[in-house]
Amino acid sequence: MTTDGTEAAVAAAGGNRRQVLALVFSAFVSGLCSIIYELLIATTASYFLGDSIKFFSLTIGIYMAAMGLGTFLSRYIERHMLGRFVIIELALAALGGLSIPILYFAYAWTELFFHAYLVLTVGIGVLIGLEIPFLTRLMDRYNPLKINIASILSFDYLGALIATIAFPFFLLPVFGIYQSSLLFGFANVSIGFVMLRVFGEEIGKPARAMLALSVAVTVFLGGMIALSHAFLEKWDQSLYEDRIVHAEQTRYQRIVLTRDRDDLRLYLDGNLQFSSVDEYRYHEALVHIPLGLSPRPPRRVLLLGAGDGLAARELLKHQAIAEIVLVDLDPAVVALARGNAGIRELNGGSLDSPRVQVVIGDAFEYLRENSEPFDLVIADLPDPNNSGLARLYAKQFYQLVHRSLAPGGLFVTQATSPYFSPRAFWSIEATVRAGGFERTYPYHLNVPSFGEWGFVLASDVALDLDKPRLAVATRYLEADDIPKHFQFDKDTIVANAGVSTLDRPTILDDYLAGWQYYR
Repeated sequence: MTTDGTEAAVAAAGGNRRQVLALVFSAFVSGLCSIIYELLIATTASYFLGDSIKFFSLTIGIYMAAMGLGTFLSRYIERHMLGRFVIIELALAALGGLSIPILYFAYAWTELFFHAYLVLTVGIGVLIGLEIPFLTRLMDRYNPLKINIASILSFDYLGALIATIAFPFFLLPVFGIYQSSLLFGFANVSIGFVMLRVFGEEIGKPARAMLALSVAVTVFLGGMIALSHAFLEKWDQSLYEDRIVHAEQTRYQRIVLTRDRDDLRLYLDGNLQFSSVDEYRYHEALVHIPLGLSPRPPRRVLLLGAGDGLAARELLKHQAIAEIVLVDLDPAVVALARGNAGIRELNGGSLDSPRVQVVIGDAFEYLRENSEPFDLVIADLPDPNNSGLARLYAKQFYQLVHRSLAPGGLFVTQATSPYFSPRAFWSIEATVRAGGFERTYPYHLNVPSFGEWGFVLASDVALDLDKPRLAVATRYLEADDIPKHFQFDKDTIVANAGVSTLDRPTILDDYLAGWQYYR
């Protein structure tokens, strides 16, 4: 709907400018809120339970069906339309505004998260489904049907467009999921206030009670926002055994740092990234096993992920390495690794080394645009527990890695646990081979905070596993013991693991199925 459309609606209203504008405002804000609530609920479910494709699909389907039910039910409401519309908006303010606090509570302290998710999605969907029919019928008194439909739907869609842009670029990084839902509860209350201001006399005596209810909902939501920091601290702490020393929500993920005496732990979206007690085992295996088997010392190394600086610390021990390019998506992780005293002590200030170049960006896009070959590529990426991460374990991703390697270069990736999720591990191995590598060398070791953990090393040249070298000092690895890490117990081997692609990201299902009994 353009400005001309608005002027036509007002002109057709025959002088009822305030009433028409109030209804158009209501359509705009209702469109804004409807998409935001849907995005918030779907994002929260995918954060907590993984599998973003499944939960966004479920949320959209249930939401749309519930909206259809609300639209159908509107046909049975004929009297007191103005007053009932205000009540609908106040109900949406309460249910939508409190939807994320309710889901947070259900996840941390009950076993009813999925039930709460369903009830909230259906309830909010039904209420939103009532809005457009109500607004269209209320506009009946001012405009012809064709102008009503055009005015209401166009401003509703405009609100939806603004919401979809604001959610990832503004609301999530600035306010986070929890506060965003409360703020949009205020948006629904604003509709109630506007309608009561413009149509109060027509609504009559109930308007006073509705105004008091609007004030009460506003005060309650304001109180929830005022207490949100304290609640989130308590909520965060309920999910972690150790004391939280840092927590923040970025555009990409929730970052939590905990400490218990000498044990510093980093979590991204609730998933453990390292424990300072034993991280050296993981990073020595990730870095020094490939370097110990490399036919020649690498000079240029590409690190994908690894924003904590711990893999870079190990690489910097090798003086032959002249350049390390580290690509991480989230600048907040890099800032934490540079600025937090505990992590900086662990990584030895590696990210500030003149040999390390930090690039903030997406690993997939970096590989697509890269034209300079590397001697070694290391993928230290989070596990493929959602669709966004699953693309970084797809055949097409490994094809880009292969293209970025110099002749004779090596690639290694962390590959989740061959014990807890063996099908996912061997799927990664099969997918790396499908990405163009002639030889793969899967290996594993025990990291106490993770359990049995796996890696996949790949190359186009044959590697002599019986003659590894360790050119630097290590705390865990010994050259003579490296060959044993390439041996797997029979019950952890999956012979028929599939290849994961961008079109069919089977790694996501394999990963979630494997870990469902252990998380």
